[in-house]
Amino acid sequence: MTTTKKMFAELLLKLECILIKSNTHFLGKTFFFFFLISIVAFSQKKATKKFTTTFKEITISTEGLDDLVLENSASEFIEIFLFAENPNKQHIVVEEKSTETEIKFKIPVFKSEEAVFRKYITKRLKRASATIKLPKNQQVSIFGDNINITSNSYNGNLVIYIENGIVKLDTIQQNLELKMYAGSLFGALKKTNLNVVSNLGKIKIDAIFYQNIYQEKEMTMPKKVSITTIKGNIFLTHQ
Repeated sequence: MTTTKKMFAELLLKLECILIKSNTHFLGKTFFFFFLISIVAFSQKKATKKFTTTFKEITISTEGLDDLVLENSASEFIEIFLFAENPNKQHIVVEEKSTETEIKFKIPVFKSEEAVFRKYITKRLKRASATIKLPKNQQVSIFGDNINITSNSYNGNLVIYIENGIVKLDTIQQNLELKMYAGSLFGALKKTNLNVVSNLGKIKIDAIFYQNIYQEKEMTMPKKVSITTIKGNIFLTHQ
């Protein structure tokens, strides 16, 4: 264990002892918990990888991540920024398959010898996030379980299959196919062929709520947006 980590561990142990002995036991525990989160967040660092590919199809596995952000690249390069406690380039895995480029992440499992860390910090507290800058007009497929996804108006086709999460798409520029079990989706639409299905969640288009299914047909537009969810809530607005 490094000197810095030992100092953090000793400080946290002392703080916990003080708080436990205090009369405001519950408030002390709460403060201690958020203090830990602040330290973990503060210790995050960044690893990067930059490359080009001849393939138009990009597949992204979000295993190990809590948050993923897509941005438009001003060049032909794909740039990946991984934010975690101790990331390096080996944690960003890029593989060229027969017809696509696959991006995935190998985030080490957090382990600590200190009892205080074993007691209060879980893997979910050690958050890892990634930002990926992509050239426009790529076919991007994203797969994951519990993941929050933000697209800063990425100008390409998107396919998103996740179990649960918050998806913020800003302006949906091209085709979208999204399937998720639960969570929430937010986005802005231009003219498009739209099909939304939510079995148990809410569907809100502009200021109006709809039950289960909502559709729009634009015969002059080839663009398609398809959203399917069991429990998810869908919030869309028109531009």
